Amino acid sequence: MMNTCLSSPNAGESIRASLQERKQEFARNAIWDAAIDLFFQKGFDETTVDEIAEAAGTSRRSFFRHFESKSDLMAQPVVDWGNSLIKAINAAPSTLSTPDLLREVVFKVAEQSASNPRSRKLMEIVAKYPAAREAQLSRVAGVQDQLAQAFGRRCKDDITAHLMAGLIFAVLSATHQHWFEKREKDISGTLQKVFAALSKIACDIESSNAKETGRRATKA
Repeated sequence: MMNTCLSSPNAGESIRASLQERKQEFARNAIWDAAIDLFFQKGFDETTVDEIAEAAGTSRRSFFRHFESKSDLMAQPVVDWGNSLIKAINAAPSTLSTPDLLREVVFKVAEQSASNPRSRKLMEIVAKYPAAREAQLSRVAGVQDQLAQAFGRRCKDDITAHLMAGLIFAVLSATHQHWFEKREKDISGTLQKVFAALSKIACDIESSNAKETGRRATKA
């Protein structure tokens, strides 16, 4: 009996491409892990690209295939953070209100990042070395623009989309900073505190606006 099941002529190429992608991802992760360990143990400024490549079991050439520099490597968590946020925004139910969307996205991404065993090491490095901190800050504006675009597909107007993009960074930054400094184990508990503070600020702003509106009405 003739076998009529024919393989796609591109099947072999797809498999090879998939294997190559996994190989590249493995090498990239090995470089990243080695770099963070070295930055933590030896120092961001003191660690060289050659030392990172050697610790990762790869070559200097391979390092530069994945990262432009130590600063570029250090900035990658911000880019990855942004990608995770955008995925969470796109995956969130369309029925969510704007506040609920913010809360769901923040909780999901914060818990993901906190589960990474190197998160605290990364924050130690950023806190100790200005050059590491500057490397991360250099990517914030670009990522925030991408978040505004993602929120723009969910919000009714551009102002709300840009506010949400800035707010989500502020909430996550405050959460991680408090979680790191207080050495709290459960980041969800930290998030509850941050949202409680945010809610109070929103109520105070609303109260202030109401007073200002009343004052202007009285003058008129």
